[in-house]
Amino acid sequence: MQTDEDDSQPPSDLVKTTGTFCVLVGVTGSVAALKLPVLVSELLHFPGYFLVQVDVRVVTTQHAQHFYNPEDVSVKVYSDKDEWELWSQRSDPVLHIELRRWADLLVIAPLDANTLGKIASGICDNLLTCVVRAWDTSRPLLFCPAMNTAMWQHPITAQQIHKLKEFGYVEIPCIAKKLVCGDKGKGAMAEVSTIISVIKQYLQQTSEPSPQT
Repeated sequence: MQTDEDDSQPPSDLVKTTGTFCVLVGVTGSVAALKLPVLVSELLHFPGYFLVQVDVRVVTTQHAQHFYNPEDVSVKVYSDKDEWELWSQRSDPVLHIELRRWADLLVIAPLDANTLGKIASGICDNLLTCVVRAWDTSRPLLFCPAMNTAMWQHPITAQQIHKLKEFGYVEIPCIAKKLVCGDKGKGAMAEVSTIISVIKQYLQQTSEPSPQT
C-alpha cells in the first residue's frame, strides 16, 4: 500500500544540519534514569577537537519519567503523547520515523528489563520501541542494561541480551555495585563516563577525514 510518508516534512527541531552528529538517547523505567541529565550534559560538551558538533534528543518511556525532572534536561524530550499529537492526517510526519531518520546513533540508557524483553521480542507499543523497531541497522544502536540483580540473573535475561546482539546492537555491560534497593551484585547501569567513552569511539570514526583517492 502506498502512503504519503515521503511527502511529510519533519518537525522543525528534527531538521539535520551539516556537520552535526545526532545522538538519540532512549531512557526507560529503571532508577538509573535519574542519570539522564548528566548523560545529556556530557554529550553536549564533547571536546571541540571533533570535526562535528553533537546534537541530542531524548525519547522517554512513561515509567522513566518518574526518575528525573524534565527541567533538568537541556534538550527536547519526546514521549508517547508527542507521537499522537504530531499526527492527525496522512500528510503529517510520523514521529518515530522522523526520529530514526534524524539520529546517527541511538543509545538506550538505561534499558530496563521490561523494555529489554519487548525489543528482543519485536514488540513496539510505545515511541521508543517503535523507533527501535524501525531503526536503520547500519547505524549504531547501543544499549545499557539496568535492573535488580535477581532480575539480571534470571535465565531469560542472557537470552534476550544475546538476541539484541544478534540484531547487531552493541551492549555496554552493566556493573556490580550496591543497588538503590540495597542489594549488592550485578545489574547497575554502566557509569556515565563509560557510556560517553563508547559513544566517543563512534564520534571519532565520523570525525576522521576520508582517505584521499
